Amino acid sequence: MPEAEHHKSHRVGWLRAAVLGANDGIVSTASLIMGVAAAGTTRENILVAGVAGLAAGAMSMAAGEFVSVSSQADTEQADLELEKESLENNYAVEQRELTEIYKGRGLSDDLAGKVADQLMQHDALEAHARDEIGISKTMKARPMQAAVSSGLAFSVGAALPLLAAWAAPGDTIMFVVPPLSLVFLALLGALAAYAGGAPMTRGALRVTFWSALAMLVTTGVGQLFDIAV
Repeated sequence: MPEAEHHKSHRVGWLRAAVLGANDGIVSTASLIMGVAAAGTTRENILVAGVAGLAAGAMSMAAGEFVSVSSQADTEQADLELEKESLENNYAVEQRELTEIYKGRGLSDDLAGKVADQLMQHDALEAHARDEIGISKTMKARPMQAAVSSGLAFSVGAALPLLAAWAAPGDTIMFVVPPLSLVFLALLGALAAYAGGAPMTRGALRVTFWSALAMLVTTGVGQLFDIAV
């Protein structure tokens, strides 16, 4: 008997927030450290800036995800309320609407009508939410899950370049943080791609390229500031 396939779409909600948070944590903190270090700041101030960036970034990511996904959840709830009211007042119209959806997907007129009828008898609102509006249990907005995943992931990501800066001997922060951060980012990109069922190499290269560009830009800004001062 063939083995059943294992789909990845149920991971979309937390995976998107976690990957975004961790990636942002590594990139923003490493870039902040590089920019401050390039400006000729002391080691202690570099570390303080990194810790402050970690705390501020984690809260910002969590709050931003919560507000954003909450807005999505509010929109979904409003659509469900509208659909519920329509089912109460125009049941036959809604049944025909669902029938047309199934006919558009390739079912015969008779079979589409039977499927619509049976699904609406089982749970009319769920059937219309899934097939008419596009809201499913897998893809449903979960604000708190997104906020916690993003905030924690940012903290973990930001801690990596911060620890690298703390462990770097002497004045070698500028030479230690960038390569280690890029390694962390490549691993993150590959891991995220693997969890989502995508090619790992492409995921690693994509995140590494854009992150390296961000570090170069902030380093250049820091050096310009140092020259101006």
